[in-house]
Amino acid sequence: MKLPAGPQTPQSIRLIRSIFYPSETLEAYAQRYGDMFCLRAPSDVPMVVCSNPQYIQKIFSNPGLFDSGSGNLLLKFLLGDQSLILLDGDRHQRQRQLLTPPFHGERMRAYGELIWEITEQVIDQWKPSQPFTVRMSMQSITLQVILRAVFGLAEGERFEQLKQLLTELLESISSPLSASLLFFPVLRKDWGARSPWGKFLRLKQQVAELLYAEIQERRSQPDSSRTDILSLLLAARDQEGQPMSDEELHDELITLLVAGHETTASALSWALYWVFTGPGVLDNLLQELDALGNERNPMAIAQLPYLNAICQETLRLYPIAMFAFPRIVKAPLTWEEYEFEPGVWLVPCIYLLHQRPDVYPEPKQFKPERFLERQFSPFEYLPFGGSNRRCIGMAFAQFEMKLVLAAIASRFHLTPLRQHRVRPVRRGLTLAPPANLQMVITP
Repeated sequence: MKLPAGPQTPQSIRLIRSIFYPSETLEAYAQRYGDMFCLRAPSDVPMVVCSNPQYIQKIFSNPGLFDSGSGNLLLKFLLGDQSLILLDGDRHQRQRQLLTPPFHGERMRAYGELIWEITEQVIDQWKPSQPFTVRMSMQSITLQVILRAVFGLAEGERFEQLKQLLTELLESISSPLSASLLFFPVLRKDWGARSPWGKFLRLKQQVAELLYAEIQERRSQPDSSRTDILSLLLAARDQEGQPMSDEELHDELITLLVAGHETTASALSWALYWVFTGPGVLDNLLQELDALGNERNPMAIAQLPYLNAICQETLRLYPIAMFAFPRIVKAPLTWEEYEFEPGVWLVPCIYLLHQRPDVYPEPKQFKPERFLERQFSPFEYLPFGGSNRRCIGMAFAQFEMKLVLAAIASRFHLTPLRQHRVRPVRRGLTLAPPANLQMVITP
């Protein structure tokens, strides 16, 4: 087996660097080793990181050559065994078919009013000249949106408990220091409710109890008039006519809740920062919004080209996921001078791909116009992953981003509290703006 070159630093040191300096570490590797380099996965198998569109096309165009779910076992402790993200083969295809319909078509129209209403409720609380923490506001919006879209819950004790517990659960593993629990299994020791891992496990158990209680209640009181995602999943049947089990529903619900609000909150925080600091960006956006007149039509807003370009450029510059899901080689594979044996991980690196100057000139600059000037292939631009593992919530996330940005930009002018350029930091397994990023309403 011939593999690309890569750093020989001990794995523990590399992990610590990637935890505290995620983007800088990747850029240093790319500068030294080029488009493809070899690291070691947590299970100590070779992990080949790719950032060349040609290599990524080979991976995405041949899904049958690879498994993927087993490469995401790092997420099992949070999402559960039955999460779509951890499945392969027929089981993955079955779950994907059951989960996809709620995120497309007419459902989007109903979500539009919901997103706008929640956004206005949150930003009504902002006060002129009083700084607010961007992430807290964006997370408040995205968490309420996903809870109401997934469960149809707008109020009540279970809604409030889920809101609080999900926030605490994700905060418990969000900082670079607490994220070490994800990468070093030896740290996952339950020393009681006050220990980091002990606190996480207890929060996770409380969330699980609430989700199972909601599932049981819905099964015992079916209501065909409900259109929330849980109701649609309870009614869904696979090709054999079988429904999803309670465990499958729980794991898919926690996957939707975690992936459906954490990631979008980070993307919206970046987008707000760039809209109000990028030269000419706000002016161009307001001109486009003004052309719609006073009509608040979510579907019309979602079609605006410059607003769409802002969201695309936001997800290009600092993609929330630094890597697409790993593809695990199933049979011997030869690429040019490289030979990959079964078990090797091939991992498209979204962050490095999006930073390539040959694809994106001046890659460090925020330039929405690049998405108006040309179309990028699914092997050059992949903030939601690609092929048969692309995020099923992609359309929903983009729709939400556009509506929240339009609602805020049409009402306020914001300025960052500090004027220095913001650098991305690790938030759990993702890349995000600093949690303490603050902005203020200005005249």
